[in-house]
Amino acid sequence: MRLRLTASTLVLGLAVTACSGEKSAGDGGGTVIAGMGNDPSSLFPFLAQEETGFAVTDLVFEKLAAIGPSLSSVGDKEFSPRLAKSWDWSPDSLSITFHIDPAARFHDGTPVTANDVRYSFRIVKDTALGSPTTALVANIDSVSVSDSLTATFWFKRRTVTQFFDAVYQVTPVPEHVYGKVPVAQLRMSEVTRNPVGTGRFRFARYEPGVRVELVADTANFRGRPNLDRVIFMLAQAPTAASQSVLAGQMDFYVAFPIDQIDQLERSTVARPIVYQQNGYAFALFNAFARKSTTRPHPILSDVNVRRAASMAVDRASMLTNVFKTTGRLAYGPFPTGVPLSDSTIGPPAYDTTAAGKLLDDAGWKRGPDGVRTKNGRPLAIEILAPSTSLIRIRYAELMEAQLNRAGFRVEVVKAGGAEFGARAGSRDYDITILNVFTDPSVAGIQQFWSSSGIAAGSNFALYRNRTVDAALDSASWARTPDAMRGHVSRAFRQIIADAPAIWLYSSGTTAAVHRRIETAPLPRNGWWNSLAEWSIPADKRIDRDRVGLRPVANP
Repeated sequence: MRLRLTASTLVLGLAVTACSGEKSAGDGGGTVIAGMGNDPSSLFPFLAQEETGFAVTDLVFEKLAAIGPSLSSVGDKEFSPRLAKSWDWSPDSLSITFHIDPAARFHDGTPVTANDVRYSFRIVKDTALGSPTTALVANIDSVSVSDSLTATFWFKRRTVTQFFDAVYQVTPVPEHVYGKVPVAQLRMSEVTRNPVGTGRFRFARYEPGVRVELVADTANFRGRPNLDRVIFMLAQAPTAASQSVLAGQMDFYVAFPIDQIDQLERSTVARPIVYQQNGYAFALFNAFARKSTTRPHPILSDVNVRRAASMAVDRASMLTNVFKTTGRLAYGPFPTGVPLSDSTIGPPAYDTTAAGKLLDDAGWKRGPDGVRTKNGRPLAIEILAPSTSLIRIRYAELMEAQLNRAGFRVEVVKAGGAEFGARAGSRDYDITILNVFTDPSVAGIQQFWSSSGIAAGSNFALYRNRTVDAALDSASWARTPDAMRGHVSRAFRQIIADAPAIWLYSSGTTAAVHRRIETAPLPRNGWWNSLAEWSIPADKRIDRDRVGLRPVANP
């Protein structure tokens, strides 16, 4: 069900009072209402798998340390303390000891302890949980506790991303809350639908299909956030969400429709923000017959057909057509401009003549109508695109026109969020356009492009190549940053040579935000990660900003 709310409805319906005993740490106030495309898959950090789930769990649960803006996962120099106030490395670098901030508390007032860190690692490691994170902590052997505030991570081997693996993948959760439920039952348990965390926002309520509401943790050991509350409105279609922002009924939407940017630029209510994300978009070829994981695709199992399709589309002109001057080209299976990216490599250049020769050599000959055929079969394929993404729909339409000129017969199929997810998950497509957000580490690449990712369920392209597996494995165990990047680049080159996809663009959007809101820089690993620093000046607040957790003193 889609709910369209007015400001007055929000004022009447969303009042929440602070828990007794809280204390205010500085001035704050205001409400931010953000539109999200889907419901969260889970409100538990080890089970969340999509943007809404990540947004909620990142805000409700604090990590031991926070990654820096460059998203470098090498060493610990760019990380800053969070639940851990400090840490020490052992002389042999096979263990890291974290010292928990004694002021850190869960939202129920219980102190955070080293036992909670050890418990969190144990459940992540437990395959009964069914967490996609399990494969990412393979190098962590164990976590030991020497006292209530000291937890030590023990590693099997020294790597350049040990620290990242510990603090980014093992988010401390309260054992006294979640430990009451058997690990195998956590996914479906009511306890994971009412998260108790340590973040600067605390969970207030979740109405499936409608909203998730978070409120300021005014007693937080890091200080209360500037805002009083954040409301994620769910199941928001792009056009409806954009109009809600322009009308002042919502405050933020991360992917304002590209065909309506001129309205946003003229608006006196909202303003645009160009936002670069830690992700990349690509047109994924299904190398297997539709709905199959074993039978080869009658057309796209041929690597030369895939290479020809890649060479037949002008990626640079499509980028300009869709993004004008704000887009960034993708060069392979990685976001542009992050530490592990390599813009010195890339797919074959746009060359329709060479593409035509590859198709001719593969036996696909043009007929009188311009469509190529082979043994009586037309070179006919569908491109599946989500109707919730105007950017990907536009790319699908541009690819349709360019591939048709090369002798394909292409049809674009637009599917809603649930249908798109079901079809992509069951492999019911020839080509689908995906936008993947990845961890800034070797493990993030392995999730989607290695054989281990197939077993974990994250490599649903079912792409496998032994050279790639070996290179990424070597990268994961590399002792120096240069060695790691060398192995990663070798893997990227092989993936690009296999042409499992057409690399389109590095993920980015034009976001819309209400003009009364003063934002902080939007982090690439999730725009929501700076929400605690957003603010609304007292003289610009509107009715929904004045609900308040309690009266807030004027600055």
